[in-house]
Amino acid sequence: MAEEKLKVPVIDHWWQTETGWPIGANCLGIEKLPVKYGSCTKAVPGWDVRVLDADAIGQAIEIRPGEIGAIAVKLPLPPGTLPTLWQKDERFVESYLTTYPGYYQTADAGLIDEDGYIHVMTRTDDIINVAGHRLSTGGMEEVLAAHPDVAECAVMGVADALKGQVPLGLLVLKAGVNRPKEAIAEEAVALVRQRIGPVASFRTALIVERLPKTRSGKILRGTIRHIADGQDYTMPATIDDPAILPEIAEAVAEAGYPQKG
Repeated sequence: MAEEKLKVPVIDHWWQTETGWPIGANCLGIEKLPVKYGSCTKAVPGWDVRVLDADAIGQAIEIRPGEIGAIAVKLPLPPGTLPTLWQKDERFVESYLTTYPGYYQTADAGLIDEDGYIHVMTRTDDIINVAGHRLSTGGMEEVLAAHPDVAECAVMGVADALKGQVPLGLLVLKAGVNRPKEAIAEEAVALVRQRIGPVASFRTALIVERLPKTRSGKILRGTIRHIADGQDYTMPATIDDPAILPEIAEAVAEAGYPQKG
């Protein structure tokens, strides 16, 4: 949409506060590469980006192109990145360099495709295990966001007695949409089934008025998950509007969460 309206290329890139500069980008000053929407393109010179088996804690097992895993950077890190944490050298090693020996743990999850393009999909905490299948909630959110009536959305894994976890989607509709909510929810479920497949077990899309967020705009997915699972939760100090959480609790309760039995 931005490219159509502004008539300029829209270039994505990926970096972290700890890295100081982009890890993945389409470096126009070197060579403009074909854009793949949803990808930050390729690793910037100086970065050796790999995708590792997220379950192999304490090891560094690379997985095949196209498979979702933990995105990590093979050491050494290039100049400009954090060398430690202030007066906490041991915590630096524990937090970033221990999970996958020889690699910097980004805590982001995604894949590198056959063309070497990096797709950062979600945080590793947001990879859910559905009947033994590792799935990205971020990937499902991308699909749901493509629905013409959806303004924003959030997907999280909630407890399921049979499959361990199943995805639950919350949708906020665009202003002026007056179609039946049930029809939109059915279309959203069908869209995920079509683009990701039945393996996602995505069966519930709830229409809500708004999503709980921090004052900086981060959706409180963890808190929503606790509500859907029937767990105790603490009101986040950074929440923008505490009144939203009872609204979410009512919506998920009407949908039958938490599961009984």
